[in-house]
Amino acid sequence: MPSSTDLSRVASRSSGILPLLFVLVNLAVLHTSAFSQSNVAPIAILAPLRADASQDPLKNPLKIQQEAVPSKPFSVIGPRGAVLGQQDGSFELWVFPYKVLSNLRISASMEQYPVPIDVNEHAAQITSTPDSTVITFSHANFTVRETILAPKTATDGSGALVFFQIEAIRPTTFTFSFTPNMQAMWPAQSDDMPSPEWITSSPSSGFYMVHLNFPQIAAALAMPNAEPGIMQPYQERAASYPLQFVIHFDPVHDTDKVFPLLAVISTKMETSTKQSFGKRLSDLDHSSEALFEQNQTYYRHLLSTEMHLETPDKRLNLAFSRAESSIDQLRVETTPGHKEDALTAGFVDSGASVRPGFGWYFGRDALWTTYALNSSGNFEATRQELEFLLKRQSPEGKILHEWAQTADLVDWKSLPYEWASADATPLLAMAMNDYLRISGDKVFVQNNWDGLDRAWQFETSHDADGDGIYDNSEGSAWVESWVPTMPKQEIYLALLDEQASIAFADLAHATGHADLESEARHRADKIAKTIDKEYYLPKSTDYAFSWNDGALDTTSTIFPSVAWWDGDVDLSNADPMISRWASSNFSTDWGTRPISDRTSFYDPISYHQGSVWPLFTGWVSVAEYRTGHPLSGYDHLMQNVDLTWTQDLGNVTELLSGQFNQPLGRSTAHQLWSSAMVISPVVRGLFGLEWNVPENTLTVTPNLPADWQDAIVKDVPFGNAHFDLSFTRDGTQLLVKASQAPENLHLYSSIPGAQVEGNTLHIPLPAVEAAILHQQPEVGAQTEQMKVLKEQSDPHHCNLILEGRGGSTYKFLLRENAPGLHVHATGAELGEINNGLRVASVSFPGDATYKNQAVSFSW
Repeated sequence: MPSSTDLSRVASRSSGILPLLFVLVNLAVLHTSAFSQSNVAPIAILAPLRADASQDPLKNPLKIQQEAVPSKPFSVIGPRGAVLGQQDGSFELWVFPYKVLSNLRISASMEQYPVPIDVNEHAAQITSTPDSTVITFSHANFTVRETILAPKTATDGSGALVFFQIEAIRPTTFTFSFTPNMQAMWPAQSDDMPSPEWITSSPSSGFYMVHLNFPQIAAALAMPNAEPGIMQPYQERAASYPLQFVIHFDPVHDTDKVFPLLAVISTKMETSTKQSFGKRLSDLDHSSEALFEQNQTYYRHLLSTEMHLETPDKRLNLAFSRAESSIDQLRVETTPGHKEDALTAGFVDSGASVRPGFGWYFGRDALWTTYALNSSGNFEATRQELEFLLKRQSPEGKILHEWAQTADLVDWKSLPYEWASADATPLLAMAMNDYLRISGDKVFVQNNWDGLDRAWQFETSHDADGDGIYDNSEGSAWVESWVPTMPKQEIYLALLDEQASIAFADLAHATGHADLESEARHRADKIAKTIDKEYYLPKSTDYAFSWNDGALDTTSTIFPSVAWWDGDVDLSNADPMISRWASSNFSTDWGTRPISDRTSFYDPISYHQGSVWPLFTGWVSVAEYRTGHPLSGYDHLMQNVDLTWTQDLGNVTELLSGQFNQPLGRSTAHQLWSSAMVISPVVRGLFGLEWNVPENTLTVTPNLPADWQDAIVKDVPFGNAHFDLSFTRDGTQLLVKASQAPENLHLYSSIPGAQVEGNTLHIPLPAVEAAILHQQPEVGAQTEQMKVLKEQSDPHHCNLILEGRGGSTYKFLLRENAPGLHVHATGAELGEINNGLRVASVSFPGDATYKNQAVSFSW
């Protein structure tokens, strides 16, 4: 029987415990080898997984278990390979950078039961954990479990493993059919159809060798103790047939066996032989136990030492930790065996193509994501990413936009992708400064100073119109297509340039480059004035999208939201614009559109002109928190949290329709920066953490939901230290306590009236607070929920401007922090108070269109 962790007790660095889920499996050994001719060790077999109480999702908070939806994707990704498929259990298997096989499907034929059974049609349940995924097929006569693993320490030439466990009433023949591909990932060219050959390695089993016309490139596929199925004779006319492994399952003898699907590749003549493949397949099979244990140990350590949450919202806690593991899974070796990892942008199955989503390395995607890595304390991943980008920096100093996994197999520099966008260069300084603020690692900054300086020189010397701002002359800023024409200088890039100038000044200060520090701060001030002069639109109280040789594109967008990302920049006169972002014109119930649905060229399924990106939702959430709009900031934060369950379980998709709650068909389901936008708004918005480790200061400006009594942020990184921050309501104060923090830590809050006593912050709370009751929208729904456009408090009032559909009544909560208040409502109805909370309701008259209503509470 397998052992499993008790999720009521998992170790953490400090005094508390982090509940984790790891489905632990025991591995046994069968003393029969499918590779007996190779004289290698026996085959390792997993013991069957059994359902038990410890696998209850309520007791295992990091497990996500749902009914399988055949049309939805899943992904299991590791440093050297991936299994990408649909929840009906069909999949493609990659050993990077090759798609080895695709369209794996299972059929069954039972003894004395003359009906062929499509096993994939009986996919009933999918269970996702950080270290593996299990799809369960349930038929009245049998149960099959498909367990998928992408090892963190894959053996040479391998990258992913799939194990099948079977229980059946009577003898059954299972046929596993698949297409052999051996196609290199985009943009490398691939050979003609591969030629399979069955290699008999024992009387009852063997393996397929899959040859290409290039003899040094080959793959081997095995399912120990399986027979081959269709094998087209050479004499037949060329045609495409699936390869098949056939298992004759006898419940009397085989119930406790596990049937692994093994895949290895070779790109060298000396290892593309029958003997070499036979040994490597057996070695891979024999190492299964260690690979499972290593994955479980790895994610147990990662998720118990990185930042994690203990809040009243269990879904938020789970989504936060799963976002951390989702990001980590996208760290892929750039060259197998070279121990250089970098962040890929995201994956989904490639279908008929060889483009598995965005499964290659993107500069800006990774740099936006380092903020989440730094927040969590994963400094190693940030360092590796920054080193990867600086190693590939152009001689002039530009930071790459993308680098394919097969870049070394083609004339990559002749293709237009490497330098296609301009924004990775300013993002480099911003990300490095964020790393310095949280890690305090001046040595790393100093060691990489030459690259930082060259990036700065590139950024400051590419200004086509002479207004002092880095512009699109070196590639696109954000949009890759626009109506009517491509912009020449976007506010998005201008605001990154301003923040990068501040960041570079901080880095120069830390490394003793006083002249460069002064130059950079002066430049940041000048850019801020130019942005206000060139971009602000007094009549519409908005900021223009782009500046084009003196002409403005006045399209209202969410791109100015990046102004508040680093916490060092502000836009004057921004409040009306931020209220518009909260409205139904921009905000759906599942995220934020880049433009208003009232824009003439709005298209809800267009990549840049109307679809919802979780990335944008995260930008807007952080901006709202930092500009005094926490209710809308929380709603946007939770919309990204909801997406953890929407498509590829545990991961957040790339983009969704702007009209209906549904991902686009080609959305990359496991997207890097989308998962990052679960973490950053929580840490830097909801809990309001801002680090300055070089000055031993942690600023805490929290915006806890009014219906939370307390919360704990576990393992807050601070240089080489980690400690816990607890948040507890005490009447009209919020107490923020740092447990086991460094003695020289200085706590600070930007909230007026906050005071520090030892290791505790005393933060004054408003007498009355409102809390929005967040609801996950139904699949396919349109936008229906109430929006909070504005909020304002003073000692005797709480004023809200709300937006809702006419003919609808919405409920929310009020918390009364001070005792004995006599609260009166204007524009809303008040219910009875219970434990300091009371339900308030507001009704919107008229037709079903969205309209505004002012609500005021006084006491």
